[in-house]
Amino acid sequence: SGGHYRPPHCFARYKSAILVAYRNQEKYLRHLLYYIHPFLQRQQLSYTIYLIQQVGTGSFNRAKLLNVGVREAMKDEEWDCLVLHDVDLVPENDYNLYICDEYYPKHMASAMDKFQYTLPYKSFFGGVSALTPEHYMKMNGFPNTYWGDGGENDDIATRIHLAGMKIVRTSPHLGRYRVMDYNEETEIQEPWKRPPSRHNTRKTWKADGMNTLQFRLLSRIKHPLYTKITVD
Repeated sequence: SGGHYRPPHCFARYKSAILVAYRNQEKYLRHLLYYIHPFLQRQQLSYTIYLIQQVGTGSFNRAKLLNVGVREAMKDEEWDCLVLHDVDLVPENDYNLYICDEYYPKHMASAMDKFQYTLPYKSFFGGVSALTPEHYMKMNGFPNTYWGDGGENDDIATRIHLAGMKIVRTSPHLGRYRVMDYNEETEIQEPWKRPPSRHNTRKTWKADGMNTLQFRLLSRIKHPLYTKITVD
């Protein structure tokens, strides 16, 4: 219930909140839930899957939704780890553990099939990442001001460095992910382009993030396989 699980026969060593920013992607969601629950249970984690949904037809704001997810998830539990997960990615290797690095933010999707299992560029922090609540607050969370697709991952990577941390990566043979794609063939074949950076992160990171987060909580519903948080 609510996407929450704890191992029945042992005490879980780690508690991980899985946070998914979401809007009208039901095919992807069904696919992800089908794979991710058994995957996490094999790792004997205590976990909850949170779906953070944005209402309306305006531009999507992934980064702000993840801030909301962190704020709401921390009301439930003192999580050891916050796993920020794109809805269209499925892990391929059971040994890719959904737990945090003790010292630094961890980028987990280090080898995605759409990039031929290599990083598209050196500072890439997209797809799936894992941060402790302390890491998240130290970098003031994610920016709230990125509307539309892309760009925020570079901002986040910069924030990590400005906050005196560095990015650690899951090794490529473990951090393998398949990107689900239900789009038309013509769209699939377009080469991926790195979104342009639109913010001066060095100037804005302390004034744009968890400390300035504003939203209206519309509902919080426990579904059979996830907790859905709907916000304006």
